[in-house]
Amino acid sequence: MILLFQALFMLLAYDILQAVCSFRVLHSTVKGWKVANVPAEQDIIDRVCMAVNHACVWYPKQALCLQRSFVTIYLLRRHAVRADMVLGAQKLPFKAHAWVEVEGRTINERSNVQATYAVWDRC
Repeated sequence: MILLFQALFMLLAYDILQAVCSFRVLHSTVKGWKVANVPAEQDIIDRVCMAVNHACVWYPKQALCLQRSFVTIYLLRRHAVRADMVLGAQKLPFKAHAWVEVEGRTINERSNVQATYAVWDRC
């Protein structure tokens, strides 16, 4: 339950930051968060993903991929999981997407984003 409230709070925090900061600031914020150097525990990964999914259902606005990734990466790193937020794009038709990877494995995604989008940054 605590993870759910943390996820809801971070969805709100992202909306506030996005309103007053540029993408560059948000990107630098994520890059600045410490990354643990310990093996990932599947239980905490699953719990964080579930909390973010539930928080997105209860959040009054639709959370897009960048916001979901921002919240997921924050919670995972806070629980000592080495995770990366990945930003990618495809050329035609142009689409951009953000997702989270743990040990090179995409989490909390329904499709194989690594095959669809070319990675242009990891943070």
